[in-house]
Amino acid sequence: MMVLVFWLLGILLIVLQTTLLQSLPLWFGRPDFIFIFVAFVAYRFAWIPGIFLVFTLGWILDVVAGIQLGIYPLMCLLTLTALKLLTNKSPVKEATYQIPLVGVSYFLVQMLMYFICSLSSPDLLPEWSWGVTLQRTALVMVSAIPLFLLCNSLYENLLKRQLRGKPLRRRRKKSF
Repeated sequence: MMVLVFWLLGILLIVLQTTLLQSLPLWFGRPDFIFIFVAFVAYRFAWIPGIFLVFTLGWILDVVAGIQLGIYPLMCLLTLTALKLLTNKSPVKEATYQIPLVGVSYFLVQMLMYFICSLSSPDLLPEWSWGVTLQRTALVMVSAIPLFLLCNSLYENLLKRQLRGKPLRRRRKKSF
């Protein structure tokens, strides 16, 4: 149930990112909601449901908005794996590292993806700009705060609902 709800939320974020946010002017900024969502999935979900969520959403995003097929699923899986490995059994409180780690990972993934895309098709890429990349990273970090709050509240509500569940039935003893 929880995976299905978050999968539908991911679809909604893909629609929002590929339609409504594209109509905003460039100076306003366009946060990468899918990247933030992948980071949330990495923090909250186990490996198998997390891989299912990010791969299918990356694949859908690749079909909807991808120029080079396979880049979005690769980016989503790399981000999930890196964040899962970095935060596994971390002694630091979650709230302390979540948002800064989203920013650092976004910056590093953008550099890595730019390098991969420059090898595969250098004629399609704009020139690298540190200022634009740092601006997008800051925008993702600021946008991550409300999206994490929304996703955390949804996650906790679904978790409470699952824990309440149906009460167990007691079997009646048969008398002979």
